[in-house]
Formats: sequence, structure tokens, C-alpha cells
Amino acid sequence: MLPKRLLCAAVLCLCFAGAGALAQTTPAVPSAETPPAGSQSGDEPATQPAEEASAPQAPAPAPAMQAPPAATAAPTAAASAPNTPPAMPLAGPVRNIVLVHGAFVDGSSWNGVVAKLQQKGYHVSSVQNPLTSLADDVAATRRVLAREDGPVLLVGHSWGGVVITEVAANAPNVAGLVYVAALAPELHESAVDVMKHAAPMPAGQNISADANGFLWLDRAHYRADLAADVPETVTRVLAAAQVPIAAKAFNEPVDQVGWKEKPSWYVLTTKDRAVSPALQKQMAERIGAKVVPVASSHLAPVSHAGAVADAIDRAARELSRQQ
Repeated sequence: MLPKRLLCAAVLCLCFAGAGALAQTTPAVPSAETPPAGSQSGDEPATQPAEEASAPQAPAPAPAMQAPPAATAAPTAAASAPNTPPAMPLAGPVRNIVLVHGAFVDGSSWNGVVAKLQQKGYHVSSVQNPLTSLADDVAATRRVLAREDGPVLLVGHSWGGVVITEVAANAPNVAGLVYVAALAPELHESAVDVMKHAAPMPAGQNISADANGFLWLDRAHYRADLAADVPETVTRVLAAAQVPIAAKAFNEPVDQVGWKEKPSWYVLTTKDRAVSPALQKQMAERIGAKVVPVASSHLAPVSHAGAVADAIDRAARELSRQQ
């Protein structure tokens, strides 16, 4: 009996030893596959743009098995800045244009400009701002920037100028800025603060807040105040589809200023009844922008899409020569 007991004990020892060896080797497989699993979560660019950009840089499976701590460090760094666009090299021509709309319109207000720029060979993206807060519009713009491959020219119209001012300071792939009849605040200034530098404009008298704290422009005054040089048939559609902006957004200051470190251009609308041409000139001088005057109403992207596209094209070409 003793030999049989010894034999059974030996078999049991071999079984436990084999299970232990298997337990020690199996963790290495998941750790080597961790980067691909992380890249699947990057399929949601709206919440994890930086992680999506960092996925191609994840360590290969073999190095991860040799040094597991190094393999897990990359996802942690990406998660620490989910709204920060990827650090893209600024070498080469500027072929990416990102357009940011203003209040009382949506991204379709850029349609004419988009078509003109696409004809010139640019890769164009138009942000859809929720207009619920400055932070929300900044996040929406950063999500689009995170998807761009190469240097970007960031363009803002009206309220969109506040958004691009905040975004550009934290976007290494932004090569320059174009303001189109846009607000260009100084550090810690809000849209309301900027508008105080000039006399009240007619459009401001026809804006009212609803019970939910959103601002609307009176339909009866939409064409006269924003788009006097746009056909009435078009302005009726724009007025019907206007997107209200949260009143609180106009009082939210920028925490960083991109125009202090990026070259800027300013499309100045000389027939504007929403943002004073005198104020536009003052802002353009303050930020050191190259001024392109256009005899247009406030909605220049609609009424003068060709002129706005040409100004953007010239800015992109100048930036490309500097690369």
C-alpha cells in the first residue's frame, strides 16, 4: 500500500505544479493584449479623442510581456487628458480647415464656404456646437480637432471666435486662427466683456431669453440684424432653424488665449449690425491679426462664402510657406 500512496502523492504534486505553472504564465497573455482592448474603447472619439490618438503608439505585444509596467503607462497618460487634441507635427502644408459656427445658426451656415474650400483641395470639417456653454462648445471643437491628421487652420465666426480662442491655446496641431466677424477675447474676458468695448448694436436689442435661459433672435428682425445681404427666402429658413445659445455662455470667460501664440487673420465685416465694425477693428489690432475687409453683413459665411473661403485659403497658404 505504501508504494501506491507514494505514487498518488507524486501524481497530485505534478498536477498542482502544472496548474501553478499555468497560473504564472496566463497573466502575461492579457497584459500583452491590453493595448488592443484600449484601442476598442477609442472607437468613441466623442469622449476619448486623446486615447484614440495614442492607440497606434501602444507597445507591441512582445515588449509588453517583458516590461508590463511600461505597457500600462501609455493608457494612463492618455486618460489624463481626454479632451486634448493629439500632438501633431506642424511640418508640411496646411490642408486641414476646421470651421466653428456662431450663435443662432448651426454648422450648415458654413456650407458655401465648405464647398469653395473643398474645390480648392482642402480637407474641411464643420463643428456642430451645442451652444449650451463655452465648455461644451470647446469640447465639441476638440473632438473634431482630435480627428485631424496634420496641421490645422482653425476658423471661428461670431461667438465661434470665443471658442477658438480657448481651444487653440491647448491644441498643438493648430497652426493658425482666422476670425470671421468674430469675438476675440483677452485672457479672463467673456463675450459680454468684449461687447462692452463698443456701443450696443441693433441685433442686441432684438434678443430675448426664454424660460430655460436660452437666447433667441426675433424672427422678424433676423434678416435685418444678421443677414441683410442674404436673399429673404434664405433668411426665412435660417430664422426658422435658428439655434439658441445659453445666456450663461456669453458670461463665461476664457481661461487661455490661443491668439497670443498662434498667427491670426481677421475677416472684418464692414456692414455688420451685430458686432460693430469698429469693435472688430479694435480686436484685430489687439491680437495682431492680418485684416481682410469684406463689405458684408454679420453672416458673411452665407452672403459672401467665396470671399471668406478666399481669405481662409490665403491664410493657409501663408502658414504653409512658414512650415
